[in-house]
Amino acid sequence: MTDLTNSPAAGVPRPKHGTLLTQDARTAKRNAAEKRFQMYGMIAIGIGLLMLLVLVFTIVRNGAGAFQQTFITLDVQLLEDKLDKNGNRDIEEISKVSTFGYSPLISQALEDKIASANVQTELSGKQLGDILSKSAAATLRDFVLRHPETIGTTVNFEFLASSRVDGYLKGRVTRDSIANDKNISVEQLDVVDQLVESGSIEKTFNLSFITGADASDQRPESAGIGVAMVGSLFMMLVVLALALPIGVAASIYLEEFAPKNWITDIIEVNISNLAAVPSIVFGILGLAVFINYMHLPMSAPLVGGLVLTLMTLPTIIISTRASLKAVPPSIRDAALGVGASKMQSVFHHVLPLATPGILTGTIIGLAQALGETAPLLLIGMVGFIASNAPDSVASGLLSPNSAMPAQIYEWAKRADPAFYERAWGGIIILLLFLITMNTVAVILRRRFERRW
Repeated sequence: MTDLTNSPAAGVPRPKHGTLLTQDARTAKRNAAEKRFQMYGMIAIGIGLLMLLVLVFTIVRNGAGAFQQTFITLDVQLLEDKLDKNGNRDIEEISKVSTFGYSPLISQALEDKIASANVQTELSGKQLGDILSKSAAATLRDFVLRHPETIGTTVNFEFLASSRVDGYLKGRVTRDSIANDKNISVEQLDVVDQLVESGSIEKTFNLSFITGADASDQRPESAGIGVAMVGSLFMMLVVLALALPIGVAASIYLEEFAPKNWITDIIEVNISNLAAVPSIVFGILGLAVFINYMHLPMSAPLVGGLVLTLMTLPTIIISTRASLKAVPPSIRDAALGVGASKMQSVFHHVLPLATPGILTGTIIGLAQALGETAPLLLIGMVGFIASNAPDSVASGLLSPNSAMPAQIYEWAKRADPAFYERAWGGIIILLLFLITMNTVAVILRRRFERRW
């Protein structure tokens, strides 16, 4: 028996190249190929991370300036004989003074500041006024209307500098680049440099960019994205209120209750096809149905929300069905085995276990809708100039407004470099919203995830 065990079996060839403990050429070649594949994967990941870092660096570098703005501090005398001749502080009478009545007060305050700072210049009053934003008079008028008790006193006020002055202090505008620029001159930049040395001009955090509204081409320095953020918020509320219940209900029926026949097969194919349809097609559909046929107000967040709901529904349905399908059939069989009905097994057992995936898919769908631009352009949400945020839910849904992606697009196509800087700043805010939404999706998934 020992001889049979130790002796080679008849007909079995001996290994030609070593034993299991030594690598032959074929094994070494295979191991080398695996190491090369791992190296290629690491290189691909490294390239992806590098491109991501380059993208983030570019966005932050170009958009960080939008969160800082140049202000000029002036002591403005609010003369009573100019603003309230009768002296009764009646708001209706004070409001009759237009911005033209405030401009001389600002010009005088600027001349006094230049004189007190010993600035040497031969520029006229109008040329000196060009270093201020064209919104300065309107800003001062709004302040006086809110605080009529300040009439007759001297107020220390911060005015926005013009976009060219702001760009000069940020390095976006140089003395060489303004050779053919009619909005600013070298002599005006000399005045700016002297005012900077005296502390009258400085860059501070620009809160109005986050809370303000869009502005005209004549005053890009006062443009903000706050009203567009409110428009996006109302659109997301519409999408959440419609897409989540409709999408989840449709998914539960198709996955748990619908008979498997050619009708449901057609429905499933069409849902998959709708998820791949370009977003601009939904914009054309919304323009034709909601505006031209149903006569809903154009540029309203309600219409934008309805369009984005149509676009988001396929994503939510697909992700919800995948979450329901991931629940083991044994959960359903166990529920039915102890006497639960089909409805009870779905809503009491299957749906709670699928909740993390449903929430994740919903939030990702909302994040995708938040960044859409093409359908919003077709329904007219392209940067309306609004001075105030809506004062009610109905006004927020039905009043014309913009959205963050449409506002960014509108700024990017304008000629003034200040708008281009604000477009990058808007991208930063939009990315923060998207990162927040995706983080919430991960947290909710971890919070509600159950093991079976």
